[in-house]
Amino acid sequence: MSDFEIYEIINILGLGIGIIFGMIAQKKQFCFSGSIKDYILTKSTMRGSSVIMAIIVAIISTSLVSSYYEIDLTESNYYRENINYFSIIIGGLLFGIGMMLADGCSNRHLIKFAQGDSNSLIALVFIGIFAFATAKGFLNGFFSPIINNPTLLEWSALLGNITMNIYAVVGILFIILLFLIKKIQRIFSLWDGALVGLLVAGAWGVTGVIGEESIERIINLEAISFVYPTAQTIDLFSNYRVNDLTFPISLLVGVLLGAFFMSKLNRRYSFGCTSGQGENKAKFNMIGGALMGTGGVLSIGCTVGQGLTGLSTLAFASAVAIISIFISGTITAILLNRKNKLPMCFIFEWKDNTPDYQI
Repeated sequence: MSDFEIYEIINILGLGIGIIFGMIAQKKQFCFSGSIKDYILTKSTMRGSSVIMAIIVAIISTSLVSSYYEIDLTESNYYRENINYFSIIIGGLLFGIGMMLADGCSNRHLIKFAQGDSNSLIALVFIGIFAFATAKGFLNGFFSPIINNPTLLEWSALLGNITMNIYAVVGILFIILLFLIKKIQRIFSLWDGALVGLLVAGAWGVTGVIGEESIERIINLEAISFVYPTAQTIDLFSNYRVNDLTFPISLLVGVLLGAFFMSKLNRRYSFGCTSGQGENKAKFNMIGGALMGTGGVLSIGCTVGQGLTGLSTLAFASAVAIISIFISGTITAILLNRKNKLPMCFIFEWKDNTPDYQI
């Protein structure tokens, strides 16, 4: 590895983390939006439990890594100056609606595309286009009066972006986890969530520890996120510049590769099945992708970017973002289900011979 520059090592490690993440997510179909859908359709709590486990492990392991290596997580984007809670809430609400319309968040569509769902490519393209448009394009001017509104910024500043108490947050999450798993022995089957949580801490370690040694390039302190990196990946593909190959892009490519490789070994899941959306699937993916791209930028992250990576820093803004996503996603899923437009291809159940789902 001594022949590589520091930034190249970081990109290689990002690719590796992404591959592992993709393999785990494909193997167990790890998904935040899917966990909401599972409960509404079948009362299954298995995937929801994995998500909560991932958050708990991400918070604890990130705290240990940042403490041991003295990583200042307040230097990350989740503690940006002039935080605007109104923008975060609006973005979270848009993202939650979009992920249910498109039947999956940005992470989910990476996995679905890698394992054969061509419609997910539509969602990913629209996520990337609208994320870039919101961050730097024509939509930036539309949302700028909200994002940079002096009154909203002043009101947000009254609260500030505080760091939440780790014991309180983990305690609440653990209570939720116990409610979801119903049987304590089920906690051992949530290995996917535990590993995903550890990957978040590992990503912080790569950019926060190894990245500090980089002289050739400035390495941003970041971990795992998918909305804006999707836009960056599309931009890199369209206008290749070697300096634009960064840790988030390498990680995203790794997720695609890992999910693809695992799908060849794990043929249990295939997305050739029909859904309640029928011929409207492409339309829902376009609309949902657009909402997720815009919402993900406004809320500073997606279900993974805020729900895992953001919460691992204990930033209060991340809690606001993921709660907003959860509320709008749940309401949208309920409304879609009433119209028989909430698709379900597979039933996810516990493996202890006593399933908690109901058709």
